[in-house]
Amino acid sequence: MKLKILVGTMTSTADYVAQAIQMDCADLIDDIEIMLMDNLDISAFHANQAENALYLICTSTYGQGDVPDNARALYESMAAQPQFLGHVRYGVIALGDRTYLQTFCFGGKKFDERLQDLGARRIGEVWCHDASTGTMPETEGTEWCRQWLTLALQTLQTAASSQTTA
Repeated sequence: MKLKILVGTMTSTADYVAQAIQMDCADLIDDIEIMLMDNLDISAFHANQAENALYLICTSTYGQGDVPDNARALYESMAAQPQFLGHVRYGVIALGDRTYLQTFCFGGKKFDERLQDLGARRIGEVWCHDASTGTMPETEGTEWCRQWLTLALQTLQTAASSQTTA
């Protein structure tokens, strides 16, 4: 099993979260790959890329509730070149600041909505980190990810065993 962490960031915070996950969760999953969303498009989710993989969208929110600049091409390609992504299993870490209540964590929430619209299946809930609390997103994100990975691996194992018996 492989975990592909797709990172959308303006200030590197989401990248730091991804790196912390890569270091802390290596005991749970064999292969963890961090990919900055720069130059990615919907082909990052093609079936041959997604085989035996879990995706984790780890993104901040920028401006008026937008995805970060480096994530824009990927996000927009999912609308411009829509494809059925029913083979994709994913989770979302959304970084934001509740001071901006109207757009809190919208970067991650927008990716979640677009992926679901294309048939991808989210495992668990979107995890939102609030920068205004003063807590470290790397620490809390890693704790959340350990729980999420356990759930995701159980979900995929259950799905695989039910296909085998069918």
